[in-house]
Amino acid sequence: MEKRSISRRGIISLGAAALMLSSCQSLFSPAYQSSLKPSDNPQTVEEVQKNDPRAQMGAREHPRIVASYGGEYHDEKTERLVARITGALTAVSENPQQSYRITILNSPAINAFALPGGYLYVTRGLLALANDASEVAAVLSHEMGHVTANHGIERQRREEAEVIASRVVAEVLSSDLAGKQALARGKLRLAAFSRQQELQADVIGVRMLGEAGYDPYASPRFLDSMAAYARFTSADPDSDQSLDFLSSHPNTPQRIELAKRHARAFGQEGQVGDKGRDWFLTGIDGLLYGDSPQEGYVRGNTFLHGNLGIRFDVPEGFQIDNKVEAVLATGPGDMAIRFDGVADPKQTSLPNYLTSGWVAGLLPDTVREIQVNGLPAATARASADKWDFDVTVIRVGDQIFRFLTAVPKGSAQLETVANLLRSSFRKMTPAEISALKPLRVRVVTVKPGETVASLAARMMGTDRKLELFRVLNALSTTAAIEPGQRVKIISE
Repeated sequence: MEKRSISRRGIISLGAAALMLSSCQSLFSPAYQSSLKPSDNPQTVEEVQKNDPRAQMGAREHPRIVASYGGEYHDEKTERLVARITGALTAVSENPQQSYRITILNSPAINAFALPGGYLYVTRGLLALANDASEVAAVLSHEMGHVTANHGIERQRREEAEVIASRVVAEVLSSDLAGKQALARGKLRLAAFSRQQELQADVIGVRMLGEAGYDPYASPRFLDSMAAYARFTSADPDSDQSLDFLSSHPNTPQRIELAKRHARAFGQEGQVGDKGRDWFLTGIDGLLYGDSPQEGYVRGNTFLHGNLGIRFDVPEGFQIDNKVEAVLATGPGDMAIRFDGVADPKQTSLPNYLTSGWVAGLLPDTVREIQVNGLPAATARASADKWDFDVTVIRVGDQIFRFLTAVPKGSAQLETVANLLRSSFRKMTPAEISALKPLRVRVVTVKPGETVASLAARMMGTDRKLELFRVLNALSTTAAIEPGQRVKIISE
């Protein structure tokens, strides 16, 4: 999904929530266009299940899912890899009439999920974390288990029933304590129902793993890897786990023990099943890692976007979160920054744009025109509830870039932070743009004399090189490496 322009957002509501919004649509891209196309081969999901309401539900939700996760990730080698894994699992599915459509999502999040009708999704972030084919197969077989058990349909029915019940409670009981308790009980029932579904999908998934010839113990092994990655990112304020697997798939000792118990039906751990490590690592060598070029890059306290040709810095102590729809930064003392943009081919006057109604609480007498590193700009102040805001808009060509800085009402830091943002915003030079390269997974073979520490030192994109190297390669704090072993590093 190429970011040639910035799509328009109608109204921004000022307040803490406005800075933390996330949506399915990137402000740095045109509206998502579905890539579902007819095939010359009639054996497609659409053909096999065209009269299946479950498949219709999946097809309806597919564009929204893809847009939410930054579009589809296309790489022939990686797509063949995932298709090979999915094909082996499909061959042992409990429902031979069920066909599957697998999509790799262009997201660094660690996730995989399914929609009714056989729509399967896996993120490139999950592929980067996995260390062999059986681990990816474990995740996909779990999601295929949800499809087999019709969990999507059951979950939707249960949620619809709870929504109706909640409305009745809210309307009849208003803010009464009994009403609140009824709503809470409804949410607990949904949560319990969901956990039972997860356990059922685990059982189906482990059976499929073993029957497809993969290591049936891959599921608990990869659950451990995901938990280790979650611990790594939880110590990093710049991370966002809201779209990750463990946020919706509870990683409990009960699940791990259950998976191991069912895996024992196929044999002893380490003595049964194919991990598919070597061909898997070959398949992900060169896989995009972290931010994609379409979303721009975070490098320390700097945001850079080569396609748009712009960059800016946030103050020390702020953490940047490069979301699909905007760049957010949070700082000490409840300060926050939001950066996004809109297309403006009509070249609207910047003061007029500021006062056109998209900013609630704008103070008209604070609007002033300025220059930012030779670029036309305008600023204004706004106030809402417990917050004070600086709003700065900067024109580059037919695009208007927007900074929204929020501080607690009365804070003296507003001008300091806003000034730093404004002064740091500039167009990138051609040399800077050409030097900006995405990070990728590189699979290397350990040479004699190389150690965990020496290979970790080659990692890029993180200050915690040794820790991330161990997490990505599922190495314990005491594990060593041997010559000839293949490992993953992150570099350009």
